[in-house]
Amino acid sequence: MRIRTFEEYQTAYQHSVEDPEGFWAEIAQEFKWHKPWKKVLEWNFSTPDIKWFVGGKTNITENALDRHLRELGNHPAIIWEPNDPSEPSVTLTYKMLHDQVCRFANVLKRNGVVKGDRVCIYLPMVPEAAIAILACARIGAVHSVVFGGFSAQSLTDRIIDSNCKVIVTSDGAARGNKNIPMKDTVDDALIACPSVQKVIVLTHTRTPISMIKGRDVWWESEMKQVTSDCRPEVMDSEDPLFILYTSGSTGKPKGVVHTTGGYMVYSAYTFQNVFQYEKDQVFFCTADVGWITGHSYIVYGPLLSGATSLMFEGIPTYPDAGRFWDIVDRHKVDILYTAPTAIRSLMGFGLKYVEGKDLSSLKVLGSVGEPINEEAWNWYNEHIGKGKCPIVDTWWQTETGGILISPIAGVTKTKPTYATLPLPGVQPILVDESGKEIEGNGVSGNLCIKYPWPSIIRTTWGDHERCRQTYFSTYPNLYFTGDGCLRDEDGYYRITGRVDDVLNVSGHRIGTAEVENAINMHADVIESAVVGYPHDIKGQGIYAFVICENTLDDEDLSRRDILATVTRIIGPIAKPDKIQFVRGLPKTRSGKIMRRILRKIAEGDTGNLGDTTTLLDPTVVDDIKAGAM
Repeated sequence: MRIRTFEEYQTAYQHSVEDPEGFWAEIAQEFKWHKPWKKVLEWNFSTPDIKWFVGGKTNITENALDRHLRELGNHPAIIWEPNDPSEPSVTLTYKMLHDQVCRFANVLKRNGVVKGDRVCIYLPMVPEAAIAILACARIGAVHSVVFGGFSAQSLTDRIIDSNCKVIVTSDGAARGNKNIPMKDTVDDALIACPSVQKVIVLTHTRTPISMIKGRDVWWESEMKQVTSDCRPEVMDSEDPLFILYTSGSTGKPKGVVHTTGGYMVYSAYTFQNVFQYEKDQVFFCTADVGWITGHSYIVYGPLLSGATSLMFEGIPTYPDAGRFWDIVDRHKVDILYTAPTAIRSLMGFGLKYVEGKDLSSLKVLGSVGEPINEEAWNWYNEHIGKGKCPIVDTWWQTETGGILISPIAGVTKTKPTYATLPLPGVQPILVDESGKEIEGNGVSGNLCIKYPWPSIIRTTWGDHERCRQTYFSTYPNLYFTGDGCLRDEDGYYRITGRVDDVLNVSGHRIGTAEVENAINMHADVIESAVVGYPHDIKGQGIYAFVICENTLDDEDLSRRDILATVTRIIGPIAKPDKIQFVRGLPKTRSGKIMRRILRKIAEGDTGNLGDTTTLLDPTVVDDIKAGAM
């Protein structure tokens, strides 16, 4: 079901809206099913209760591994690039990966894991992370991957919420020039986790660790005790595949649940179409497997499509800011999928790290995680894609399971800062505050989806009411994304940021992403983050935290320059009331800016900033507090 032209996109989209069940049934037939579905879809958004391919039986690993063995057995499935560039990369063929997954599935069974059990995976970016994920799916265990940068308390919260039986971890992790003690963190977390019976430990950094008799076992010795013969568990289409925790407004993480059949169909379909993947190409997604991007577009989407997926253990600036471009050059990467945060960071280092790198293998560039500002889009296009690579600016969420609004590479005409058009099967709608549909083009509102797609969230683990309240109660019979959105005169969609990141200044709604985009256009600015704070006259004022390229000689003059830039690009209404120059922003290790912390600082409420240990650099917060205006 590959879309090759814009006319084919229009035909497919029309078919998907007029006959959604027929459309998805046709695509789902390309996969191996043990038992066909009785009904394509049952749904009710008010409860919510959504089921795809009802009664169908399959196993996602058979579709990601076994069915490729005959033709692609010796084809690279995963290429692993280590943190240290002097170490050799590792390539696992489909046959090798299948063998390792089956062995580790048997290790899990040997350690008491059965269908339906939850397994927590707390690993660095190593091939064993993908192996552990697929091994869980092989035997019907529900995997809950926790990003390796999270603290012991965050890990405890997630293990307790999902009642995990086994945790898979490593002795340590390497990120840049840091060694991270993974097993020590697990030991601290497990003090409060009675449900965990076994800890399987991978040897990676050879960090000295404690191994508790009867509980802790070594990955390597366990793998020697088993065979590579492991029949896949037959799963119902609606059996849970994984839980992935995402931060909630209450502070308690939400365990987003995705199920087997619909997620399988949608992650593969979107991967193949958005990136226009062709056989033998190398696909490099720079995300971590601890996030949904890693699940859908490092592991499942590419492997379901018989692709070669490149995993990178390190960070883009180690040993220098040319690391991504070295990897592209060395492995002849065809498709690069990364975050605007990474692009802006690398822009700040200048072009000397790009020069001399052969990027001619690149055919498609992708952006994920947040709206990409125009300056970063243009830099990415000009200096990395050399003006020859379509950029797919993808919009989606943990809860959506896969990309919903995006250009299709080489098919959709792109426009900087725009996610462009919905993919087939996705029916977006803009509504006002009262839920009334805003029709036509040249309008903006809150982005909702009015019809289910196969990989939509099914529930939040152990708390279905929270799922209903968060996503389906704001506007009746609609999935509410939480994002504001502009639909321009061409019908193109542009995400303006979270609705709680939309400022109401003197009655005018202004998206923080829009203000940031304008500030970032200033020649000296590397990155910015904008939040609202209470303002006596305007209701909300605009507070901007700004990172500049060089040390400023005259901060007041630079502030005036930035205000002039914002005024020119958006208008005087969007001018920040306060501009604080900072050396860094409080970011998670995946690059997400923790705006909650910045909002509290802007409001003068610095007494309770919450847990900052999971940040990339917690000391940044103290510096920002000290310089607050």
